[in-house]
Amino acid sequence: MSMRVRGTALAYGATAAYAAALRPALLSWGATDTEADTSYPSDELIENATSRSTMAASLPAPPEAVWPWLVQMGCGRAGWYSWDLFDNGGRSSTDRIVPEWQDLAVGDRVPTVPSGASYFRVEVLDPGRTLVLRSDLELPSGRSFDPRGAMPRSYADGIWAFHLRRLPDGCTRLIVRTRGRGVPSMANRLFTWILGEPAHFIMQHRQFHELRRRVARREFAGAEGTEGAEADRARRGDLRLLR
Repeated sequence: MSMRVRGTALAYGATAAYAAALRPALLSWGATDTEADTSYPSDELIENATSRSTMAASLPAPPEAVWPWLVQMGCGRAGWYSWDLFDNGGRSSTDRIVPEWQDLAVGDRVPTVPSGASYFRVEVLDPGRTLVLRSDLELPSGRSFDPRGAMPRSYADGIWAFHLRRLPDGCTRLIVRTRGRGVPSMANRLFTWILGEPAHFIMQHRQFHELRRRVARREFAGAEGTEGAEADRARRGDLRLLR
């Protein structure tokens, strides 16, 4: 077997292995089968989606304590609690809840770059339960556009949805659903499959970790001076990441 044929066979084999085993795990990391299969508010916003993911984590605080961290997200705001060098202009995401960033409403723009040329638009806001951000980008410029007007020749649009559910112990199950599509379809699918999905996994995994660290610290601070299981739970909060 020639080196070229062997290399081609290895490439096909690696692609098949990624598609069959690794990719499904990335797209449903942390989520139960039920969570991954459930329909959530806002799924209908992106019809005929060509990409979808559902990731989840358990956070050591009630939904009302997690919610303020989510509504203040954004570039030039609290950041995204992920890898700030890549998605927040190198500026560190805040470690505190900032009152002036809590007044978010449907229709508001949440910047994704310092210039504000691209942004998420708030599509759904149900305090303590659901926050849905939508992105509509003209390609190749990467600038946001209003989908209610004329559609560009090439574009990508999608939602980034945060669903909070209270667990029996009072903590929060955070389920993050994405749905996306693009035109031209084949080019969009290839980009999403090769770069978009792995990048989202890396950034979302980091965001779960950083949110867990932030809410656990605040829960621990609130538990200081208490005794027993409640205080111990707060101390161990940063270890609570359940599949």
